[in-house]
This record gives sequence, structure tokens and C-alpha cells, in this order.
Amino acid sequence: MNDILIQNGRVIDPACGTDEIADVAIAKGKIVKVGKVAGKAKEVIDAKGKIVCPGLIDIHVHCREPGHEEEETIATSAAGAVAGGFTTICAMPNTHPPQDNETAIQYVLQRGAEAGLARVLPVGCITKAREGAELAEMGLMLEAGAVAFSDDGDGVASTSVMYRALQYAGMLNVALMQHCQDGDLSGGAMNSGAVAVRLGLRGIASAGEELMLQRDLVLAERTGARYHVQHVSSAWSVELIRQAKARGVRVTAEATPHHLLLTDASCASFDPVYKVNPPLRSATDVEALRAGVADGTIDCLATDHAPQSDEEKELEFALAPFGMISLECAVALYAKALIDTNLLDWPGVIAKMTVNPARVIRADSGALAVGADADITIIDPKKRWTVQAEKFQSKSRNCPYEGWKLKGKPITTIVGGEVKKP
Repeated sequence: MNDILIQNGRVIDPACGTDEIADVAIAKGKIVKVGKVAGKAKEVIDAKGKIVCPGLIDIHVHCREPGHEEEETIATSAAGAVAGGFTTICAMPNTHPPQDNETAIQYVLQRGAEAGLARVLPVGCITKAREGAELAEMGLMLEAGAVAFSDDGDGVASTSVMYRALQYAGMLNVALMQHCQDGDLSGGAMNSGAVAVRLGLRGIASAGEELMLQRDLVLAERTGARYHVQHVSSAWSVELIRQAKARGVRVTAEATPHHLLLTDASCASFDPVYKVNPPLRSATDVEALRAGVADGTIDCLATDHAPQSDEEKELEFALAPFGMISLECAVALYAKALIDTNLLDWPGVIAKMTVNPARVIRADSGALAVGADADITIIDPKKRWTVQAEKFQSKSRNCPYEGWKLKGKPITTIVGGEVKKP
């Protein structure tokens, strides 16, 4: 007897090329059959009119633990993940202290296992203490369970350090995730441009992202290493990535909901909920990012979920911290940005939230293959709902989509053959 039988759903599995009405049978935490299933089950889920897909993966989440548990914890991140339909999230290493050694990696894995909700996979630091000066022990962290490396929050400024990091990562066949931002062109509060001038706020030029990206793509091409661009925000960055892929550079990239839906015009309200790094850019940049997602230049959709406390986000715009949350409403936001605009269909969006991120972190997930762990998300593509951050599982409320009316919502999240509820 099967443990769970999902019936009559639209099974979309881009990894296996599946898009059909079918059943999915689960037993002992594994997928045992996809197709027409005649057997019985302890639990039957009627998915008629719903999408059944591999468990969603978010490769860019800030869990804030250790160091800022008042903003978020690994447990609340995992709860928010399953509420948002994600079976796996990757925890960024800019914690306090940073995740720059094997003990820190093991801590994240242990805390994630204790939460017992979504899988929480740690990303280790590229450099010790994220200071950009000396390489962290990537080999030891990889053995401990790290799935990639990043100094997220800061770009690796030193060319020589980044070159060595890519050489080392190439030997390990692991991806380096870079926050592209030249420190000499940072320090502002929002996108550099006419809106910033009008508001009297110091700007952050997109050139800072593009210069570091251009340098890194040269280094990645020379080393043959796997290089992943985090939260792409500018039109020229999209074009640089497109050109690099055409040359055969092993580069992947991600886009966030906010960079696909919001522009720097939102900052005219002086509401710090719109302060994020990299900043919200122009409408031209948003258009280019959407086109880059649609044509495959940008491989993954990732939230860059960055909780901040109410006290800090209530400071004036220039002094408030960067960051916004969207883990629990991401699916509907991607649908609004990409499906409602006819740039992608559901299989296209799901590919960028399952098999593509799984390949970046070399995870044995992202597909509904027989014998695979039963990580499954069921989505109601027609469900209409309103964003209410006060009902989120996250400890923080810095969500710029408060009150938005959206369509499409995950209704069931299955991890390892168990239905998870936050």
C-alpha cells in the first residue's frame, strides 16, 4: 500500500519532460510511480485542477541564525518555506558569526533537521569572516555539507582572491555565488538615477554590479569554474551573462521577485520597505531582466528573502537596513511577473524553481523520478488571495507586497514523503 497517492493533478516535471494529467504514488518517503496508479493509499490527495511538481527550491534565503534570531531563525525560515511551497532552501552565510567553517555548516544542518520542515542547506563563505582577504576552508565545509560558497552581502573585491577561489572551486566542482558590487561604487541607499536625485538620496550605480561581474566572467572563463550570479539587477548585467554563456562560460544566474516587479519609483514614498541591495532599478532594467528570464539567460528564480526587524525598518530611508521578504508569496509573484505577461508558462517557471537550482547546488532533487525522495509541491494556479504579512511564518514583516491581490498559491508541501504544515 502506498503512503500517499496524489490523483488527477497536472504533473509538471521539467527535468523529465512531463506535463500531463497523472497520479503520483509515494511510499516510504520515495516516489514509486508517476502515471495512472490503481493501488490504494493511506492518504489520498485529490489534485484535480492543481499543478503537481517537484518540490520548489530557493537557493538564496537569509535565515539570520546565528546572530539575529530576533529577525528570523532557521526554524521560522523553514516554516515560511513550506508555507510558500518550498521543500528546500539554501541558507546564506552572512550570519554572526559567519558560516566560514565546518562547525558552522554542521550547525545549520542540525538546526534544520530539528525544525523538521523544509530542507535547509548551508552555503559557506568564500573567505574567512567574509573579509575578502583569505580563502575559507571550502574543502572541509564541502565535506561537512555545504552546497555552494558565497560572501553574500559583499562581493569579493580582490581580483587575486577571487581568481584563487575560482581555481579552488573548479577543483571541487562546486559553484561560487557572487554578490556583484564594487565597493567603491556602493554606499548609497537606492538606485543611482533621476529618482535618487529628486529625493536627495545617495545612489548605488549599476556600474558597480556590472564591473565586478565583467571581471568575474573573465576569471570564470580562464579557470573553467562554475560561477553563479546572485540577484541580477541591471540590463547590462543580463547582456554580459548572455554573451558569456554564448562563449561557453559556466555561468548561471538568478533573479528575484522584487527586481522583476518593482522599480526605483517605489522609493519615492521614502518607505524603507523598498530599500534593498542591490537596489530596485529602472523600468528598463526590469524589462531586460524579464527578457533574460524568458530566454534562459537567467536560470533560476530566488527570493533573496532578507528579514529585518520592525524597529530597524522604521528608521529613515537612508539609515534603515537593506532587505525585504517574499518567501511565502514568491510563487504568485513569479506568476504575475512572467506568466501573466506571457513571457513564460507554468513549466517554464517551475523549471527555474526546481531542476535549474538543483543543478546549481548539485542536489539530488528537482525531479519526480521513480526512486527519488518524495519532495513535491502542489499549486493551485487559479487561487486568488491577498498578501497579509502579519499571517506569515517569518518573524519579520518587511514585505513590500502587503495588500497585493495575487493569483496562484501552493496548497500542499511534501518533504521526504511527509505533508509538512508550519
